Amino acid sequence: MQWLAEQASAMQELLQQVVDTDSGSGDVEGVQRVAALLRARLEAAGIAVQTLPEPGWGECLLARVPGHNPAATGHLQLMGHMDTVFPRGTAAQRPFRVEAGRAYGPGVADMKSGLVMNVFVLEALARFGGNASPVQLFFSCDEEVGSPACRGRIREISQGARAVLNAEPGRISGNVVNERKGSYRIDFEVQGVAAHAGVNPQQGASAIAALAHKVLALHALTEAQPGLHLNVGFIEGGMASNVVAPLAKAHLDIRYTAENNLEHALEQVRAVIEAEHLPRTQGRITAMTGTLPMARTPDALLQAYRRSAAQVGFEVDGEFTGGAADSGITSSMGIPSLCAVGPVGGYPHSEREFCDLTTFVPRAQALLLTLQALG
Repeated sequence: MQWLAEQASAMQELLQQVVDTDSGSGDVEGVQRVAALLRARLEAAGIAVQTLPEPGWGECLLARVPGHNPAATGHLQLMGHMDTVFPRGTAAQRPFRVEAGRAYGPGVADMKSGLVMNVFVLEALARFGGNASPVQLFFSCDEEVGSPACRGRIREISQGARAVLNAEPGRISGNVVNERKGSYRIDFEVQGVAAHAGVNPQQGASAIAALAHKVLALHALTEAQPGLHLNVGFIEGGMASNVVAPLAKAHLDIRYTAENNLEHALEQVRAVIEAEHLPRTQGRITAMTGTLPMARTPDALLQAYRRSAAQVGFEVDGEFTGGAADSGITSSMGIPSLCAVGPVGGYPHSEREFCDLTTFVPRAQALLLTLQALG
């Protein structure tokens, strides 16, 4: 505990290095550079680290500290992701800076501060012990796009885990997250018939007009189930203002809870997209990707974290969020999962994104105590 309290400057130094290293999803070299920075700190502490390549995405990191009780079953798992939503060059445009106790920069909250915190917590365990069960650390590289490559890897390495603590940023309220929605992105298009808008418009069939009908029908499905929310957030189409549009495209975002009937909702969405809202127009789905919801955290795990936080002087509770995370994957496996245990931050995915540096040490200490209590 005292050792972590003495690491604030070292934590900030490592945080600056990883924030100033672009690592957008699919930036293989950037993700590898971030992984190298984190791996170097772990290995310097004598922790064995495995690098797990993910072609096209970079690599994942896997590290493990053994427990002191040979009879302990299962392991405890720390999680995080090294990719961000920001393209290469963002760090050069607005590098890491600190103002009034807050750190700013691309990915500083989501979730490079959580990565750094996890590294120092694992180092504390390697140095001083106190964990009866083995503690495993896993950092993925494609979470921001729904973990298409790492989903299987997460399932594989999570087998046998007794609990998962995911270091997404703590809420601005200071709370952790004990339930998350899952998400689906559905790309679709509508084909129409081109015609001159002035000479022979009746010979055409507007894909844009048909798409407008579909957008309204899709948004109306939000009322179909409590907890379900649909949003068409991107559209494009047409050729010119004097041409009846032959093609229009859109992206639909679906948010849902573990209690929702997702299969039924997807059937309804497909029916709307494929319906012939206007004669001679046709809609079809072109791509689907999704993330899993995180079921409500078992009370025993949340209370263990709350007691640990109280020991280091702060109060915390669990709250629900519509954002998805990799903790949904582990939750779907039946593993008790708690999210947003990282340092407190806000406004992720934007230029206002920040991390409250004053929460770095207490959140690290609370996580360490939780691992020891769970063991």
